[in-house]
Amino acid sequence: MSSKTLLVQRLAAIRAEGRAALIGYLPAGFPSVDGSIAAMKAMIAGGVDVIEVGFPYSDPVMDGPTIQLAAGRALAQGTSAVDVLKTVEAITQTNTPAVVMSYWNPVAHYGVSNFARDLAKVGGSGLITPDLTIDEASEWLNAAATSSIDPIFVVAPSTTDERLSKVVAACRGFVYAASTMGVTGARSKVANTAEALVRRVCAATDLPVCVGLGVSNAEQANEVAQYADGVIVGSAFVRTLLDAPDLASGIKAVEDLARALAEGVRR
Repeated sequence: MSSKTLLVQRLAAIRAEGRAALIGYLPAGFPSVDGSIAAMKAMIAGGVDVIEVGFPYSDPVMDGPTIQLAAGRALAQGTSAVDVLKTVEAITQTNTPAVVMSYWNPVAHYGVSNFARDLAKVGGSGLITPDLTIDEASEWLNAAATSSIDPIFVVAPSTTDERLSKVVAACRGFVYAASTMGVTGARSKVANTAEALVRRVCAATDLPVCVGLGVSNAEQANEVAQYADGVIVGSAFVRTLLDAPDLASGIKAVEDLARALAEGVRR
């Protein structure tokens, strides 16, 4: 890779501060394209370090009911790849690293090298591909390297050591550690498998390890920040917007949640 992405630079700076990064997820196009951009900017104002822009998809196998509902609404309004890229550009213009979280089908449909090229054009740093296996990733890895995009793969507690080594060797930016088997969603407590998984990943790579699935409040964010390089929060932000009576109050509530989570990771 010819140059370090904004994501790599920012995570290194945060690590040098001796704290974990806060990564916030929302699907593009929910509750509207402009509404999702406004909510993401509110997350940044509240202290989110990196934005994960969801590419809405009709068959989101890893997502729980909260994100499925939001993605469904985004799709019903016709949210497209162009809207996803427009959202990424709006975020990167604030000098905040943005990565896209997408199932493989929409990327393949757009064209693998085209997506890498266009994501780089709008300043995007990386792509998280939860359902792309490392065995089938060669075309994507080549395209990502050509366009200086960080390929980010997901590992889980069930990932064997042998496979884990293979997966993290292909990652750039960070490794996404899923705290538990199952779908996304806010949980009353973060799975105790998360810390052991982070230890295993750290033994295999120097890349930052960021933990997702289940973090929903400042206490959980603080707990995960003790052992991970990054804390990923998705469903809690989506639920906050879903529960709001209107967009303006939803945006304020999202910023308040970001502030509480940011205080948790920095505590």
